[in-house]
Amino acid sequence: MAHRPIRVAVVGAGLGGLAAAIGLQRVADVEVTVFEQAGQLGEIGAGVGLAPNGQRVLNRLGVLDDIRRVGATYDGPGRYIDTDGRLVGEVPWADSSGQYQTLGMHRADFVDVMVRALAPETIRVGHRLTAIDASDADVRLMFQNGESSVFDAVVGADGTHSVVRESMIRTEDPVYSGFIAYRGVLDAKNLPADWPMRNQIWMGMRKHFMCYPIRQREQFNFVGFVPSSRPLRESWSARGDVDELVAEFGPEWDPNLRDFISRIDETFWWGLYDREPLRSWSRGRVTLLGDAAHTMLPHAGQGVNQALEDAVALAIVLREANGPAAVSEAFRRYAAVRMQRTAILQASSRRSGTQLASQAEFENLGKRDAEVRAGRDFRRSFVFDYDAAAVADKTVNRMRHQQEGGSS
Repeated sequence: MAHRPIRVAVVGAGLGGLAAAIGLQRVADVEVTVFEQAGQLGEIGAGVGLAPNGQRVLNRLGVLDDIRRVGATYDGPGRYIDTDGRLVGEVPWADSSGQYQTLGMHRADFVDVMVRALAPETIRVGHRLTAIDASDADVRLMFQNGESSVFDAVVGADGTHSVVRESMIRTEDPVYSGFIAYRGVLDAKNLPADWPMRNQIWMGMRKHFMCYPIRQREQFNFVGFVPSSRPLRESWSARGDVDELVAEFGPEWDPNLRDFISRIDETFWWGLYDREPLRSWSRGRVTLLGDAAHTMLPHAGQGVNQALEDAVALAIVLREANGPAAVSEAFRRYAAVRMQRTAILQASSRRSGTQLASQAEFENLGKRDAEVRAGRDFRRSFVFDYDAAAVADKTVNRMRHQQEGGSS
């Protein structure tokens, strides 16, 4: 007996939600609708490092070539630099094979490529989710604009303050890290002609600063991380004070860094929060993805990349679902594939922030430098070499064989 296509709603049109929609259409062959609360798509002045493990996902989804055309390649490995300009070590940028090398991306460009990979009717903007009514048979979504829609399954890709997550489980408030970030973009033409086309990270006492090229090397993304007792809500658009940023990185810092910061004319504030790993991502026909499932600090550069891994794993697992009635079991399997890895990387991101900001336990900078250099192998082998699609394929194949053995 043939089953009708599974109807899936993805709540949130960020990069994770868009990747999920592409994967569900191209890999799982299900009907997908993406709901976004904003009136239009796109993000202002924000960059992201697309790591090898994330690129491997996009290659599986068939969009990597388009992504590479709008990204920025680096001239080589990045650099960890001490406050005074001393080179500490290399920032890993490629996987072990050298096939995939980190790209600098402007989020708006990234979003544009992902949107163009979907049929226009897939995305519905101006839909702020207010409530979910889930039953054994389906899930009804209700929106602030008065509309409601019914689906076989719902994927919450709606970020740290996920309405979908809170409809499933009551969670504690996100944990403020004690740091805020000044972020933005700077035109490359405003920098010296010989400015390195690489990721550079300056490390100092309770502060660090990073920059890397984006947008076909026409711009640089920058982020300055500083301690603050004034927690700010996670935001991509809260305007910051350039003079305060300049003052945070004073005369004791590398003159090259101070030169870079002196050329910034606009910056935004971003409060840094994460969450403790959740005990469950799924309940019945509802599951979570990306920041909604595993909010993590940005210090390991894996927030977006882990959302991409979630997306392809979800699509592969749901591909095996034998009609709408099998959605709940598919979601449980998806969570089982993903939860341990993301919990490890949530902890790793916290640890990286401690290292980069040279906090009190690293008064001996030799110890800090050794740990930073040692982290290269972990990032390359555990993070960059990981193939989320292959792991999900292997998992569903093993489950299929177990089922076939049990029914024979």
